[in-house]
Amino acid sequence: MDLNSKIFIAGGRGLVGSALIRCLKKKGYLNILAPLHAELELMDQKAVSDYFEKERPEYVFLAAAKVGGILANDTFSADFIYNNLMIQNSIIHQSFVHNVKKLLFLGSSCIYPRVCPQPIKEEYFMTGPLEPTNEAYAVAKIAGIEMCWAYNKQHGTSFIPVMPTNLYGPNDNFDLETSHVLPALIRKFHEAKKNKLESVVIWGTGKPKREFLYIDDLAAICIYIMQNADDILNNSTQISSEKPLINIGTGVDVTVAELAQTVKEVVGFSGKIEYDIDKPDGTPRKLLDISILKKSGCLPDVSLKSGIMQTYDWFVKDIEK
Repeated sequence: MDLNSKIFIAGGRGLVGSALIRCLKKKGYLNILAPLHAELELMDQKAVSDYFEKERPEYVFLAAAKVGGILANDTFSADFIYNNLMIQNSIIHQSFVHNVKKLLFLGSSCIYPRVCPQPIKEEYFMTGPLEPTNEAYAVAKIAGIEMCWAYNKQHGTSFIPVMPTNLYGPNDNFDLETSHVLPALIRKFHEAKKNKLESVVIWGTGKPKREFLYIDDLAAICIYIMQNADDILNNSTQISSEKPLINIGTGVDVTVAELAQTVKEVVGFSGKIEYDIDKPDGTPRKLLDISILKKSGCLPDVSLKSGIMQTYDWFVKDIEK
């Protein structure tokens, strides 16, 4: 992938896609395709086929997805499985048809079993039952992984699934009904501070442990993998070129209670934190093994507190705007 390569970002206006565009531009890439939803409906197979025929991208980052937190996944499970399958089917197949050199498919750590040895190695994929609250989304992502592998096996493609941990940063979704835990906490504490509330209520016990990766770190790592995939695969005994699977994370996790305390401090909320133990906790722990990344020498730079500070600054500016 050189600076003049034609690079298609599917989902270029979302959290991941916008970070990929920022990072690619910063590195000097000149030929980035990132159509708006109004310009290209990714669930429309003919529209995607026509777009690939016209633009002929050489590299594809499949970052488009319908995503959300526990409440959204549990409430709109049909939407999550249908939308994600349709997007994946269109883009992966057209990448084969139009001879894309490499495709990076962004999955999710929820594809691993609910109860899993920690940290989670790539080899634990499909070894146990999934977390029920996001099973539909996870099944869609699992299908995307298997689809990449099937095309690699049958057609000799270079389609690489990567599994990011929990992501956050600028352009995140801060809607309390549909967002993930970290942006939801930022909004809750911000509104509690603004409205001078005495406490903030958080779902569950606060005991589950989660790993968080700042979105610009993810983007830089994804670009590195796209550039160096062959070397990474050749130097690893854990994965094959036909069935690649690479975890992307920090290797460090915190409890939800610890996360809430950090967000509270960053936002400057002076009240109490309370827990609604009648609400679900989700998966007890989800820490990724990042041995493959470590071996490649490509690791995140941004600490959790620094990332939360940058995200909160962006959130406040966006709210004011």
